[in-house]
Amino acid sequence: MKTKTLAVIGVVLMALATLSSCGNTIRGMGQDTANAVNATEDAGRRVARAAN
Repeated sequence: MKTKTLAVIGVVLMALATLSSCGNTIRGMGQDTANAVNATEDAGRRVARAAN
């Protein structure tokens, strides 16, 4: 009984670690996307200023 309980606890801990890793990856992707949008907007402003 004790081995089975430890195995279940181990599986639950591994699942939680995997899910937290996914959350960090998704958060990082959101930050990267926001940075890309900001860089694109800045480049557009520079082009507009250069055209004037």
